[in-house]
Amino acid sequence: MNHIRNIVIAGGGTAGWMAAAAFSKVLNERWRITLVESEEIGTVGVGEATIPVINVYNNALELDENEFMRETSATFKLGIEFRNWGRQGDSYIHGFGPLGPDIGITKFHHYWLKMRAAGKASALEDYSINIAASRANKMLRAQKNLGASPLAEIAHAYHFDAGLYAAFLRRYAEKRSVTRIEGKIRSVSTRTDNGFIDALTLEDGQRIDGDLFIDCTGFRGLLIEQTLKTGYDDWTHWLPCDRAWAVPCESVSPLLPYTRATAHMAGWQWRIPLQHRIGNGHVFASAFVKEDEAARVLLGNLDGKALAEPRLLKFATGKRKKLWNKNVIAVGLASGFMEPLESTSIHLIQSTVSRLASLFPDQGFNDADTEEFNRQADFEFERIRDFIILHYHATERRDSEFWNHCRTMPIPDTLRHKMDLWKANGRVFRENAELFSEISWVEVMLGQNLLPRSYHPLVDALPEEKITHFLDNVRSTIGRCVQAMPTHAEYVAQQCAIDPSRFVVPEPAAARAA
Repeated sequence: MNHIRNIVIAGGGTAGWMAAAAFSKVLNERWRITLVESEEIGTVGVGEATIPVINVYNNALELDENEFMRETSATFKLGIEFRNWGRQGDSYIHGFGPLGPDIGITKFHHYWLKMRAAGKASALEDYSINIAASRANKMLRAQKNLGASPLAEIAHAYHFDAGLYAAFLRRYAEKRSVTRIEGKIRSVSTRTDNGFIDALTLEDGQRIDGDLFIDCTGFRGLLIEQTLKTGYDDWTHWLPCDRAWAVPCESVSPLLPYTRATAHMAGWQWRIPLQHRIGNGHVFASAFVKEDEAARVLLGNLDGKALAEPRLLKFATGKRKKLWNKNVIAVGLASGFMEPLESTSIHLIQSTVSRLASLFPDQGFNDADTEEFNRQADFEFERIRDFIILHYHATERRDSEFWNHCRTMPIPDTLRHKMDLWKANGRVFRENAELFSEISWVEVMLGQNLLPRSYHPLVDALPEEKITHFLDNVRSTIGRCVQAMPTHAEYVAQQCAIDPSRFVVPEPAAARAA
């Protein structure tokens, strides 16, 4: 008698339909799921790059990977290349998956640090199958039957069209009895006794009652903020970028199996290759560069012809003070904004939905459940925040006011501790269930030229010649594996190629007028 009966999702897009699809899978007919969205309200739609944990979500829904990729014009992603971040002219890749194998309790990178200092080790990327394959534009799914081979350890995510992904999940959810209602929300009513939301009223007068409400209304946060006045933790003093221009362009060869993030004078530019186009955007700080200049920088650094007029997005990096307030859970941009530098936007949707499933309430809405949900959400957001701040703060660039600010600004104590521990002896520890692994921190800190003063003392237990032989074997094995892999373009063509006629993009208005 105390069960939640009616779940109402306010808003569609990637967040709304990811939530709807997930709950249509895990809940049965005892629960009614209703999603309200309006075709007149657009979605931000820049979250086109993902990280490997997206596979957990897709597998839970039992999606066929090749079908999903064809339906969303997806390509594979092995990591993210960062250009001009530590110094102008630098390039490194934060790759998914492992580095070379550890020896006992001592991590692989400590052996590499010792031999690098001795001039007896090559670049770190030679010891990662994901990074080496990225540099060669190669791709292959993990071959789990190969045991200890690096080919069994390939970790992949995707680049996909977020709008097509939402449409794909909509079809999935509607087949499982999710009800979609077209319309704009005119008002939100709350209970007089406890302030909980009890219904949405649409512009046509239709009233939609619910027990549990999921707010997927984007930046405006119609339920979580405009109605419940939850509040917002603003992190722009650490992450000053507050604008982004976004524009698609024509595809070019080769088809890269990684995202690219190129640092500019007051921000950075993303490049996300899909099968039918390339997604591009310039994330920038309006306090350091004017909007029109930022647009010129973006358009001047495209690899292909622009397919639309640039679209401006405004945001404040941060999060709601509570993602779960009363009977409302904020998902996606309604919960906060983390700039897309490490492709965490879609992951945060996924993790919020998963956390809600784990702590799914009854009509009592127990305070302990709500507090635990918010505690976990705060921890996840803050640790992702720290990882992104690292990219800006650990720089040697002095060529602009923006980079001088980032290099010298105060940083959170949690990040300062992590950097200090690293700089002493190359140690990194993953706390609890924080998203980014020790290897991710190692690759980014080394990529940003943040070198530790020493390495783990246990490394010296092995003679140098044994370590040299070990590193040479790892590098040569990975090299042979990469050589045997097909190119990314070949692999996509073999496995999940789109029907090109579905993705004919009209010329932008300016081009037609000319």
